[in-house]
Amino acid sequence: RREFITLLGGTAAGWPLALRAQEAGRKYRIAALLPNPRNSPSWVVLSNELQQFGFIESQNLTIDFRVYGQHIELLSEYAEELFRTPADVIVAGRDPAIRIAQQATKTIPILALTDDMVGSGFVRSLASPGGNTTGVSLLATELDGKRQDILIEAVPGLRRMAALADTNTTAPPQLEALRDAARTRRVELSIHRVSKSEEIAMFTRHITMA
Repeated sequence: RREFITLLGGTAAGWPLALRAQEAGRKYRIAALLPNPRNSPSWVVLSNELQQFGFIESQNLTIDFRVYGQHIELLSEYAEELFRTPADVIVAGRDPAIRIAQQATKTIPILALTDDMVGSGFVRSLASPGGNTTGVSLLATELDGKRQDILIEAVPGLRRMAALADTNTTAPPQLEALRDAARTRRVELSIHRVSKSEEIAMFTRHITMA
């Protein structure tokens, strides 16, 4: 967690110029479309960085926040509400929200937070993103294999295990790599793909009844 917060804190240098060079008397607006609430570690870090640059909410900064959680189907509605009023910067989290933001504007700076900015095609490279999008690649999926190894080691004699995979953020090749890695440990990995919170509830009921 410490390294994660340090990484996010480092995005201060990447805040678009619109939010690093203030104009006296002007009030700025951020439109945030994120999966997690405002008290999440990532947003707390970003808010602290903004304050260090002199942007104080309710004084010279307005933040319009929409949290979609696992309800991807709400993204279009939330995006329409957020982007109806011009923003100085859009903050978007996870692939579906970033795609909607990029479709909405080619000029307003977008600060994106997701697993792999380059792999998902949002930027050309982290050093030279191009366009109006910058942000952070969390590379969380690269840790999935290590988490799987730890779980297998923690349960001696494990032969079958299941994984829930968010189809909005996890590519099929990544899932196949996990299945292959489990197979080398003589473990059968069953992958269940979900895209909505309702599907998670259905999977849970199925497991409980089995």
